[in-house]
Formats: sequence, C-alpha cells, structure tokens
Amino acid sequence: MEGSSALSFFSSKFHNNLDSFSIFTAFRPSQTIRFYPKRIKSCLWAKRNIFLSSVRSSLTSPASAVTEALEKASVSVSSLKETFPKIDKSGRFCSPRAARELALLILYAACLEGSDPVRLLEKRLNARREPGYEFNKALLLEYNHMSFSGPPLSTETEEMAEEHLRKNEKESAIEAEVLSAPPKLVYSKLILRFTKKLLVAVTERWDKNVLVIDSIAPPNWKKEPAARILELCILHLAMGEITVIGTQHQIVINEAIDLAKRFCDGTAPRIINGCMRTFVKDHIETNISQPLKGRS
Repeated sequence: MEGSSALSFFSSKFHNNLDSFSIFTAFRPSQTIRFYPKRIKSCLWAKRNIFLSSVRSSLTSPASAVTEALEKASVSVSSLKETFPKIDKSGRFCSPRAARELALLILYAACLEGSDPVRLLEKRLNARREPGYEFNKALLLEYNHMSFSGPPLSTETEEMAEEHLRKNEKESAIEAEVLSAPPKLVYSKLILRFTKKLLVAVTERWDKNVLVIDSIAPPNWKKEPAARILELCILHLAMGEITVIGTQHQIVINEAIDLAKRFCDGTAPRIINGCMRTFVKDHIETNISQPLKGRS
C-alpha cells in the first residue's frame, strides 16, 4: 500500500464501519474499555486485558526529560503555559493541555473502533460509573502534563536503577488512573467543551486535511498508516485547531510536539514539527487572504 491509497485507508470516514482496522489492532474497543497512552508500562495493560506496546524506556528519568524539554522550549511559549492553572476550584483539570490530551485519546480510540469521535466523547461523558468506583482527586496534583519520554538512563548501581523503575511505575500508575477515570471527574466543564470543539474541528476538516497530510507526511508514514495512527491523529488535531478554531499556529505546533513527545516514540516529535511548519507555510500563509471555512 503506497502513497495516497495508504492515506485513504487511514482516512475512511468515522461513521463508516472500519472493519479493516481490526487487522492491525489487538482489540476493538467496547463500550466499557478505558483508554490509556501508549507509553504506560505493559504490565498495566496486561492487568486490564489490553495490549499496546510501551514506547517509554523503563529507565527513563522523567525529571531530566522534563528539564531538557523545557530548556528547548521558547521563553514566550513557556511563559504562556505558566499562565494557565492546572487545577480549578472544583479540583479538576482546567488547562488547554488537558483538553488536547483528552481529544487525542478520544480521537485515537475512535480510529481504532471506527466510530465518530464526537459521539465517542459523549458516550464516555454519559457512561455510568462502575458500582463502588471512587476517584482520588489528589492524583490530579501528581499528574504531570510535561512528563516526556527520553533517552535511556545509565545508573551506577542496581539500587539506583530500581529507584528509577519505582518512580516510573508510580507515574505510569497515576496516568492510568487519571486517564481512565470518568471525564467529568477529571476535567472542568470548560475543558470538556474545548475538547468537543477540537473533535468537531477534526471531523469538519478531516477529508481536506487527509489530502494535505498525504502531501507533507514522510513516505514511511504513508506506506504504513496503521502503525502511525497516533501520530496522524496529532496532525489532524493540530491542523483542525489552526484552521477551524483559529488558535495561533505557534501555540498549536508546540502543543503538537509536546503531545508527540509524551505519547509517541522515536523521531515523531521532529517529523510532526516539520509537517506542521510545512502545513502553515504552504497551506495557511499562502492563503492567508482567504477566510478559512468554519473559523471562529
């Protein structure tokens, strides 16, 4: 499968039955399955009868990775992110980063099961809680939106390696609990509305953006779209936010890169950066005089 035909395979409309997706997924999400990021350790997936490969090294140092990422970020963008509080007065996430993370997880799950992402979000919002389920809101304060994957960490002693493993496992457990909890317990109403707005933007621009992605994505992504669903979802979210919602492209590009650092592996952040900058240069700036359809 090559070129545009590969992207067409990935770009089938959400409301159609995407039976072809079952050939490369280990499961088809049901109404009760909870979704987690790819980087969560495999032992947590096995515990919940879900299988996805872990892309985060077991000896990665979250602290050093965050420091390195922040050093590379521009001062203006870093200052902008710091202006947003993480938790509101109700004890729920209230930052735009949380909305983009949730939108990515919903969109990824929708692609896997061949459903409409907006309807899938509404289904999760309206889902009944499991009997006896209680969510510990204190975990939201420990959850780190800026925890990125990084290179393997070398340690001098086995004790140090075990300590890093314990920290990594604790962080993964927190993420699993937070991202699998009922959204209304985790995210503020404002963030849930923004999440829905992002997903509406994706569906509205899906067909047009597929053609754009076909022209800017690297050949290996187009030849194996099934292996790059998460990365393609990030591109769709970013492109939809720029063209429909009208967020400044500098902010959106940096957010897309951070999502790739958090949930993807290898060179994905660098490639997404290149794709988005090409998209802005060739498809936005060249048509800046023409109003974008649906832009608010």
